[in-house]
Amino acid sequence: MERPRTTWFLPLLLLLQSLLLNGEQGKWIQTGCGLPTQRPRETPRIVGGKDAKEGKWPWQVSLRHRRNHICGGTLITQDWVLTAAHCFSLPLETSQFRVVLGELRLFSYPIHAISAAVKKVILHPDYEGSEQSEGDLALVQLTTPFNFTDHILPVCVPQATDSFPSGLLCSVTGWGNVKEGVQLPKPHTLQEVEVPLIYPSQCNNFFKTPNSKLLVKNTMICAGYPEGGKDSCQGDSGGPLVCSPNNSWFLVGVVSWGHGCALPRKPGVYTFIPAYSKWIQQQVPSLGLGFRNITVWSAAPTGPNPLVASFLYTLLLGTLTFLL
Repeated sequence: MERPRTTWFLPLLLLLQSLLLNGEQGKWIQTGCGLPTQRPRETPRIVGGKDAKEGKWPWQVSLRHRRNHICGGTLITQDWVLTAAHCFSLPLETSQFRVVLGELRLFSYPIHAISAAVKKVILHPDYEGSEQSEGDLALVQLTTPFNFTDHILPVCVPQATDSFPSGLLCSVTGWGNVKEGVQLPKPHTLQEVEVPLIYPSQCNNFFKTPNSKLLVKNTMICAGYPEGGKDSCQGDSGGPLVCSPNNSWFLVGVVSWGHGCALPRKPGVYTFIPAYSKWIQQQVPSLGLGFRNITVWSAAPTGPNPLVASFLYTLLLGTLTFLL
């Protein structure tokens, strides 16, 4: 006669088991390009750069050739990445390249990272294959589109008419050398540094010699300090220079060339993205320039604390076993 009194435990037991096993369910959320869904707490800036925080730069990618990291890149859509043309040499063999997304530390292969094969590489027609060439830009198409997640999101691509004033503080990120000839030490954490924009007219004064021609064209932009000390370096090529004049991050430059790393009066030179916005959109018609809305699969926990659910489940299971 006692057994029926325990039947009310069964539905509750099944419910707790379901919550315990599915506490990490995700959901679709609406957000915009250039808006990380994770908001890491800021840390004080250090000389030359600092370790980036998980989820802060979700558009940063690693371009790999035969499993070696060779360049950075920037995610702009679900299957297109923007990088530098000088990261490639002819003839192109796309099968030798891969793009890794969602990694904070190189070769750490976290569960949320994606390693994608390359379907197509498009070099800008103005690129001449030499340092300081205009058109140092390449579009990389991935073989399979994927869903945006908390760790993998696109940056906003500016329109040709968008303005980014000289002196605006922007951020450049990458896994390149921390000093000229000095590689990033293990665990190879993504580095970030904040540098002000410098227009070509002013930047050419830094590179000018009595017999030199203008090296920094209007399709380029510089970023750095007259005294040096903060800059991109070898291995950062193709990576993003992003600015956030409002709330969203825009891709203003792609790491292109420079004289040394962080030397006085030798700022880094970047391919200026607004000068190439129309070409980028011609190659990727699905890309919306400027701010655009996107849909993201967010894996934030939706159930109760798993430790609490586990305790309640074990307690209830023990009680039920005792009564039965």
